[in-house]
Amino acid sequence: MEWRKAMEFITCFMVLLAGALGDEESKDHGQPPHIIFIVADDLGWDDVSLHGSSQIPTPNIDTLAQDGVTLTNYYVSPLCTPSRSAIMTGRHPIHTGLQFGVISPEAPYGLGLEEKTMAQYLKTLGYSTHAVGKWHLGYFAKEYTPTWRGFDSFFGFYNGRGDYYTHEEVQSEVSGYDLHKNGKVYRPAFGQYSTDIFNQEAEQIIKAHNASQPLFLYLAHQAVHAGVYPDRLLQAPDKYYQRFPHIETEGRRMYAAMVSALDDSVGSISQTLRDAGLYDNSIIVFTTDNGGATYDFFDGTHASNWPLRGCKHTLWEGGVRGTAFVNSPLIKKPRRFSDQMMHVCDWLPTLHSVAGGDPKELKNSDGFDQWDALSNNVPSPRNEILHNIEPIEKYAAIRVGDFKLHYGAFGGKIGSKYFSGWYPPEGATSNKAEYVPNSFRVRCPSKQANASTNCDYGDRKPCLYNIRDDPCEYNNIADWNQDIVEAMKARLQEYRRSAVEPRNQPLDPQSNPKLHGNVWEPWVTLSEDDQHVTYA
Repeated sequence: MEWRKAMEFITCFMVLLAGALGDEESKDHGQPPHIIFIVADDLGWDDVSLHGSSQIPTPNIDTLAQDGVTLTNYYVSPLCTPSRSAIMTGRHPIHTGLQFGVISPEAPYGLGLEEKTMAQYLKTLGYSTHAVGKWHLGYFAKEYTPTWRGFDSFFGFYNGRGDYYTHEEVQSEVSGYDLHKNGKVYRPAFGQYSTDIFNQEAEQIIKAHNASQPLFLYLAHQAVHAGVYPDRLLQAPDKYYQRFPHIETEGRRMYAAMVSALDDSVGSISQTLRDAGLYDNSIIVFTTDNGGATYDFFDGTHASNWPLRGCKHTLWEGGVRGTAFVNSPLIKKPRRFSDQMMHVCDWLPTLHSVAGGDPKELKNSDGFDQWDALSNNVPSPRNEILHNIEPIEKYAAIRVGDFKLHYGAFGGKIGSKYFSGWYPPEGATSNKAEYVPNSFRVRCPSKQANASTNCDYGDRKPCLYNIRDDPCEYNNIADWNQDIVEAMKARLQEYRRSAVEPRNQPLDPQSNPKLHGNVWEPWVTLSEDDQHVTYA
């Protein structure tokens, strides 16, 4: 009898061991997933019906998010270049020197060549790598452009904005063409809408892809950033404009049309993956690069981050809490909202890990591998987020647990104005439009009369908010929580000691497109010493 029990135990143990080994073998030797990484530009929190408002329906974004994991406690940088650098490197902008402003078309600098990009990491794991759309990480020398940074192909524009049809960027009253394919100027798309041509290129890459090789497709849409010409800053085909007769404000209506075109692209990419037989082994990431630029912001955009405070360029929640989701059949516990804390720096270690990479290869990473939290709904490994330490205008913000500390002028100052208010969507009959079922809504406490004034920019005292209880940053609780304030100031100081100087450089007149056939293109030839790099 004892012998029989022993044999039963051994048999059961061997079955369990075989299953475990089989799982491990599948994890180690199965094909890595295809990764489709979609970035929206300047998309506001309240610009998707995923977050509750029915003013701008986004059915494709909503469906993918609701079938996957909607990120509700996820943060980005307040501007384009810093967020994109963090996506590519997994390093905070204070550690790559891209913490101040964005890279101007005339600026002779970029993401340092010593920084290894997501494309380079994934390429070593056997991925085919392709970039479509906006780059905005430097192009003054060819070595800073995408096909020199790990991408097999690139179709898009180097700078931060452009006209959606002529693909021209205007800087210092100088206009130049900015659409390139694999390092060469690409003119056949002149007159075609940016969202359409980038979507078409992404679709072609998916359709032509050999399914036996893992695919990394980085689709960084121009939408919904403002254009460049004052008489047509917001642009969309008329069929999208006609979808929004209920929006009475012209700027908001055209902006909604741009969002709708973006949403159609997201749906199209998802369907193309399915048609190509790639979807079942894929991960789709969708994220904005920063909060939306609201209607009185300087560039003419009509986004809304309602009910969050602030907008693009600020460290208020409206500038840094990002719209994002992950959709994948590989997620073990899908169809949920994820309140786990996550930062834009986490994408590289997360995707590198699920692709089979060795975390030891990621040197000096500021990110965390979040795949277990995303897939299995376990606690996030992250408990704090440095929003930024801006050394020029001298403001900073940090989140630790539920608390967020603002220090300095809080960012977003354009001229003499701070963009620190709350900006409801224009054209709505009320601030509480019809809400969409199964969506995520930010719940704010009662707004007190002094909400706009209880954090004084002039005296530069730190301001403290409990973001879990007060996500709309109404109530500055610093005065009666000085112990928390001092602890968070000390943590900021630790980060400050690790920061590098901004890489920003004076504008170079040699960048002028008139010197280069009316094209924005690389204008500096690096020496052999400058081309040789050792990765950080």
